[in-house]
Amino acid sequence: MGAIKWGAIWLLLAALAAIALWQVAIHWHPVTSQYPVQGVTIGADQGDVHWPTLRAAGADFAYIHATDGDIDRDPNFAHHWQGAHDAGLRHGAIHIWELCRLAVDQATNFVATVPPDGDALPPAIILDFENNCADRPDVSVFISELATFLQMIEAHAESPALLYVTREFDATYQVTSRVERSFWLPRRLFKPDFGAVPWVMWEASDIRRVEGVENPVRWNVVRPEQSG
Repeated sequence: MGAIKWGAIWLLLAALAAIALWQVAIHWHPVTSQYPVQGVTIGADQGDVHWPTLRAAGADFAYIHATDGDIDRDPNFAHHWQGAHDAGLRHGAIHIWELCRLAVDQATNFVATVPPDGDALPPAIILDFENNCADRPDVSVFISELATFLQMIEAHAESPALLYVTREFDATYQVTSRVERSFWLPRRLFKPDFGAVPWVMWEASDIRRVEGVENPVRWNVVRPEQSG
């Protein structure tokens, strides 16, 4: 009975430790003394957003989901775009790249959704296999299509795009070595250790809880020499 009792105690302690670690993880972000410019990714999944509270909680900027592929649009994009603007928070629009859709059609969707704004951050393109189609084009086709897309949306935004690239996507398409753009790389808790060139922005957490947002957010920091 003693062994059973001690076993139960250890299980309880382990559970409490796991809860404590999770609480630390969901509130963690890189220290502002090292990364003074920090911001958030916002889309429909984040639920309600109170933009003044989010800004007061430490968000210096927000990237907002706008379009996905050639027809899909984030239903909350216009609301979030206006909310960020009204709160005085710098903001940019995100497009999620769809491997099975033509670049021209995807760019048309983005341009029709995102209003021209000379004060906006550069548009961001998410390049990720998650929730993407299984029919992957070869490298030359992908790079050509991406170039077409970038030409169209950058003319609309009047600024070079920022490319969000996952480790797996970069391993397949070598985007960071083939495309001359700034890169936004994800890696939870630790600085990204992939990519052919230094990252400009790092997605440090995809589970952070922050005041002003109903659901967990993706939290990003800017490389210090890029902060100005």
